[in-house]
Amino acid sequence: MLTRYLAIVLVFLLVLLQYDLWLGEGSLTAAWKLDNSIEIQQRQNTRLLERNKALEAEVKDLKSGLQAIEERARSELGMIKEDETFFQVIEK
Repeated sequence: MLTRYLAIVLVFLLVLLQYDLWLGEGSLTAAWKLDNSIEIQQRQNTRLLERNKALEAEVKDLKSGLQAIEERARSELGMIKEDETFFQVIEK
């Protein structure tokens, strides 16, 4: 009879410990969700780092030479140099 009560108490303690492991505050599911959010954040950080490198290279080009400034003025603002003729091709 005593062994039966002891077995019931031990099973109850085991279930209680398993509850904390699977559903408690520091559970495995919470850890899995945290790992997933860390992975997403790392991918976003990598993408932003690549964008920052491209912007840094563009700023360096704009600061160092007139060629990048001229190229931007031509493509974005439609500017031309003196004594140049502008041709616009319109496709149907």
